[in-house]
Amino acid sequence: MMHRPILALLLTALPLALPMAARAASFDCARASHADERAVCADRALNDRDVTMSVLYRLDQRFVPMGSRDVIRRDQAAWLGRRRACGANTACLARTYDRRIAELQAVIDSRVYPRGPF
Repeated sequence: MMHRPILALLLTALPLALPMAARAASFDCARASHADERAVCADRALNDRDVTMSVLYRLDQRFVPMGSRDVIRRDQAAWLGRRRACGANTACLARTYDRRIAELQAVIDSRVYPRGPF
């Protein structure tokens, strides 16, 4: 499918195209009060995963039918709990982000792209 490589390219290029200040995590690092948030702010790879996850989450919220949005929000809240449970463990955080990114991408692949045109 041609659409997935295009989206992947956009998501990869997005952090490079933004000014340095805009590359921060999806939350305010100055207000990071939990170990998981501080770890994301301190680690560039985790920070980039957070930005990718945030973009995919927003895309899912925008493009899925309204009835599915509550499910995505509930899944996101549960995911935030799993991220919080990782604390400052960067390997755990990376795995948690990778799984959530895959889940959000799967929503786009199965429920957004088929409705095209893109």
